[in-house]
Amino acid sequence: MSDNLLAIDDIADDFKAILEWAIAFKNDEDFSYDFKPLDGMSIGSIYEKPSTRTRVSFETGIHKLGGQPLTLLKGDIQIGKSETIGDTAQVLSRFLDGLTYRCFAHADVEELAEKASVPVINALSDKHHPCQAAADLMTMMEKDPKLNNTRVAWVGDGNNVLHDLMLGCAILGVDCTWAVPEGYEPDEGIVKRAKIIAKETGCRMKQTHNPKKAVKNANIIYTDAFVSMGEEDQVDKMADFDGFQVNMELLEAADEDWAFMHCLPAHRGDEVTDEVMDHKQSIVFDQAENRMWAQMSLVTFFCNKAAWETLAEFLDL
Repeated sequence: MSDNLLAIDDIADDFKAILEWAIAFKNDEDFSYDFKPLDGMSIGSIYEKPSTRTRVSFETGIHKLGGQPLTLLKGDIQIGKSETIGDTAQVLSRFLDGLTYRCFAHADVEELAEKASVPVINALSDKHHPCQAAADLMTMMEKDPKLNNTRVAWVGDGNNVLHDLMLGCAILGVDCTWAVPEGYEPDEGIVKRAKIIAKETGCRMKQTHNPKKAVKNANIIYTDAFVSMGEEDQVDKMADFDGFQVNMELLEAADEDWAFMHCLPAHRGDEVTDEVMDHKQSIVFDQAENRMWAQMSLVTFFCNKAAWETLAEFLDL
């Protein structure tokens, strides 16, 4: 196991137990009230990008675990400006017990992890979003605990969220198909990693350029914004996603027990319609809440492994 979480396959061997731990903790008030594995610890969260779910979920979750969350916005510290990422990592490691980093370039979170002497969790980079994948698969497990009947279809851009979604599905043996426009395919190296894992767990990873083929018989339909944060100058790419909107017409090809997922924020009317977002089978807000519970398990796992294992043993995970 890695000492850091940069991509979801860093925790492949423990991923299922981490999610089961999160679900148990979420649903038992005795655990959530009495269990304080981060008591006396301070966890720093660095943000190059603004955030709603990531910031609130980490701050609230760390507090619930008895720790002190310390939010470091881009303008608050000198990282990448008058101080190198490596120097910042070494300085913050003298004060803190763990770090999360929401950044643009994946190479930056890799450098932070390399130079830090405390655990580093990737809270989003341009290549990976493991915390989102943890929340995603946790939400699917709440709907289908053994994931035996879960089939995932992604419709949209081949981005960082898809990268860790496919890796997470592969680890847990869940079939995953993604439909992307030509020229927007996910990273070939990450697809290769997912397929190698999938071969071991007995599931299928497939790509198509046809959204209807992707959603056929799927029961988890997932999309994300076509224009991501930091790409606002690329609005002309919207034309390439014609036909990729998740709407009720597209969902006619899905399993009748479909559930809709979106990592948020949603651009209503672009990648998804209001009718789908607000549908009774939409689970996007369960998914958003689960960012906190999944991250609580992750932070405990990396920052106080002994406490995490004690509760896991008690829960018989």
